[in-house]
Amino acid sequence: MANRIQKQYGREIPQAGEIWHHFKHKEYKIIACPVTHTETEELYCVYQALYGDYGTFCRPLDMFMSEVDNGKYPQAEQKYRFERQPCK
Repeated sequence: MANRIQKQYGREIPQAGEIWHHFKHKEYKIIACPVTHTETEELYCVYQALYGDYGTFCRPLDMFMSEVDNGKYPQAEQKYRFERQPCK
């Protein structure tokens, strides 16, 4: 399934334990991905903030992997809403 999903997005999908950077300069740890909705079979990504109260969030994978809306955010410095951080 992972290979099919990667082909759909044209880049690697998030994996549990990885750190991904949001275009608004916050970092998140991937908890689980892909996660399948039981009713709709839509794919999701579950991730945890690495700041503040360390909240856990769930977002549709399509949205997680989407490009930044440069019309709405012309100052964005990265192409995608979330991008994987290289291993340190």
